[in-house]
Amino acid sequence: MSAKKLSLISALQLRAKVYNLIRNFFAVRNVLEVETPILSAAGNSEPNIESFSTTFMGHVDAGAPVRWLRTSPEYPLKRLLAAGVGDCYELGRVFRNGEAGGQHNPEFSMLEWYRVGWDHRRLMEETITLVEAALALVGRRAEVHIVSYRQLFLDELGIDPLHAPIEELREPLVDYGIDPSGLTRDDWLDLLITHRLQPAFPRDCITVIHDYPATQCALAKIRAGDPPLAERFELYLGHHEVANGYHELNDADEQRMRFERDQVVRRERGLHDMPIDHRLLAILDAMPDAAGVAMGIERLLMCLADTDAIADVLAFPFHEA
Repeated sequence: MSAKKLSLISALQLRAKVYNLIRNFFAVRNVLEVETPILSAAGNSEPNIESFSTTFMGHVDAGAPVRWLRTSPEYPLKRLLAAGVGDCYELGRVFRNGEAGGQHNPEFSMLEWYRVGWDHRRLMEETITLVEAALALVGRRAEVHIVSYRQLFLDELGIDPLHAPIEELREPLVDYGIDPSGLTRDDWLDLLITHRLQPAFPRDCITVIHDYPATQCALAKIRAGDPPLAERFELYLGHHEVANGYHELNDADEQRMRFERDQVVRRERGLHDMPIDHRLLAILDAMPDAAGVAMGIERLLMCLADTDAIADVLAFPFHEA
């Protein structure tokens, strides 16, 4: 990446252009912009994400006093889908505790949108189109490489990620001196992506990986097969992960089991339980078939500005806020 740093004014202007692009992009496609709460009585149970909390000091009739700052607008957006809102998106701030560093800021911007009646493969194409439009703002183009999760590992590492024994997954990482204590099969797969595959993605290439192991389903549907696969995709621009999308799960019983499984993992790691979003579970069976994707705006801006430092695309990074 270039060592040339954007001026503050240039960074703000670039962000404004991207926001304008996003709103125009969805306006012509009749996708409705919405706003959902930043504070929620429920939290994110994902073991790898920590939430900020605050305490409401008003009357007890207002509901649960402890509120959690959203890590994404996903749950309320799905409630809007179940209410019949249709295709919609939100562009706003989200918060993740503990994530501060060269490429992370605890407060950042996320674009999340949903398409009713679509699957993850169709949404992949629209996500690519949006990223290509953003690149055009800075006079750049990129090749597009779409590959399944399994094929990527086979092509680049000669490893079948769906069947290889864990010893085979560890071997390409032996020089990194990683402590194996407590690491699961999925942890080693993630490390292979972050340490061996992702750094080699070309700068001027949009790489889209789809159809993940079923154990990495998050909130995605699982497609039956041998083996079953999670209907999920991730989009990278250069070596930065920019977007993560799903053919969305709309089975309340399955989602409840995934929430409970998250809580077990959190306890094993010494983390506290998170309040489950029962309002989401109450409507999930009524949510229409849909695909959704979340895009990190700062990650996109970093790629457009040719920088690996998130501070370069923020008006005030966390240590200056």
